[in-house]
Amino acid sequence: QAQLVESGGGLVQPGGSLRLSCAASSFILDYYRISWFRQAPGKQREGVSCSSDVTTYYADAVKGRFTVSRDNAKHMVYLQMNSLRPEDTAIYYCAVGENRRGCGPSGVWNKTGAYDYWGRGTQVTVSS
Repeated sequence: QAQLVESGGGLVQPGGSLRLSCAASSFILDYYRISWFRQAPGKQREGVSCSSDVTTYYADAVKGRFTVSRDNAKHMVYLQMNSLRPEDTAIYYCAVGENRRGCGPSGVWNKTGAYDYWGRGTQVTVSS
């Protein structure tokens, strides 16, 4: 059964770093669009990053601070988050779309309906 499990969240001070992990068992990563989303209290879920076998795209709010990487052999996707800000506080979700296209400024990558699988999320809190 396809499953996504996020980990690595926690409490960090502003300016600090965290690395989130998404265990994507049963997925051959290059065949899919894999994204990170986040949802803050009282707000809609928003796209953070999108990656496929050929491209990676970031939301403007995190560009230059967050980096996505993959380990295909381990079926793992990572989100390295640096220079964290209080506004980055949210539950972070890993999502997989069966259509690996759509990572880009005019793509569907930031639409929750464009994904077929979701993890349960991991809490990130940025606070002093």
